Amino acid sequence: MKVLVTGFEPFGGEKINPSYQGVEMLEDNIDGGEIIKATLPVVFKKSSVELEKLIELHKPDIVICVGQGGGRYGLSIERVAINIDDAVIPDNEGNKPIDERIREDGENAYFSNLPIKKIVDAIKKANIPAEISNTAGTYVCNHLMYNLLYIINKKYPEIRGGFIHVPFLPEQVLSKANTPYMTLEMITKGLTLAISAVIKDKR
Repeated sequence: MKVLVTGFEPFGGEKINPSYQGVEMLEDNIDGGEIIKATLPVVFKKSSVELEKLIELHKPDIVICVGQGGGRYGLSIERVAINIDDAVIPDNEGNKPIDERIREDGENAYFSNLPIKKIVDAIKKANIPAEISNTAGTYVCNHLMYNLLYIINKKYPEIRGGFIHVPFLPEQVLSKANTPYMTLEMITKGLTLAISAVIKDKR
């Protein structure tokens, strides 16, 4: 079984991004699943183009995209992605779409087909904060999740796919008073447990 896991490069003035750092720390094999890791650009359209190329190349059984959710206290397992790009800040190439549809032929929303409640339960049992989230925002994270689920719906219905937001790392909140954070070790363990839950559910 192949599991493609992606993180993002830093953005918004940050020097690091806990999503790609957490992904890079994952073991190469989790519960018999071969873990394929990749870092994507924080750029509308380009991120999803690169993701589709990775899916075509590796033909994974499971795809989990991971992004930075600054201000969130735990791992947020996303339930739904919506067909809209609406950026508050520019992406890493200066794009700032406002109220733009992502796919003209796509549904208004697509739901993750990961076992999101089983994922949350598995992470919480390890005393790591986790929750189901009903909004992935309208920035590049939602854009990528939407395109992943669009691709699954249109071309790869056998793939399980979804998105997880992770909190800031401690070093990112030194000048952000009262902002939640999580250690890299805890993020990595949480992602490992999430992947394991999906693999067990798919068998």
